[in-house]
Parts: sequence; C-alpha cells; structure tokens
Amino acid sequence: MIAWLFRNRETGGWTIAQWPNVALGIWLATLVVRKVLDPAGTAGDVVRWVGVAALVVWAIDEIVRGVNPWRRILGATVLAFTVVGLFAG
Repeated sequence: MIAWLFRNRETGGWTIAQWPNVALGIWLATLVVRKVLDPAGTAGDVVRWVGVAALVVWAIDEIVRGVNPWRRILGATVLAFTVVGLFAG
C-alpha cells in the first residue's frame, strides 16, 4: 500500500514532495505579500484572489498530472479545502 501510494509512476522512485511549480510559487509569493505588506482594500483583494486562483490551478494540475496517488490525493484535498474556505468565509 505504501509503495502504491508514494511510488513515482514516471521514475520508479519515491515522491512525497517536489519543488514548487509556477502555480504553487505564485501562491507562496502571495502569502508572503499578504504577511509582509498586509495590503488593504482592492490591492489586498487582488493579492488574495491571485493566490486562490494559483492554488486552485496547482491542485487541479496535481489531480490530473500527479506522479502518484499521494500527489493526486493531496491536490484533491487542497482543492476541497480551498473551495470550502471560499464558501465558508
């Protein structure tokens, strides 16, 4: 079960985490901007929505192209929490 979950289908190695791709990098950058600069008003809204959009793109990419079931499950979980978070608050 563990091998099935974490084995990279492309390389045969074990993949739990990877270097961030562009979408996840954008999301991380928006987190830093929000924490360091704490933009208010329209600028804050734009930074927030760019971050949300980047995270959704990353999650969908992981669901569709994840190298193992763990990455696909991670993408689905992040997508679900992001969507619930949008509607909850």
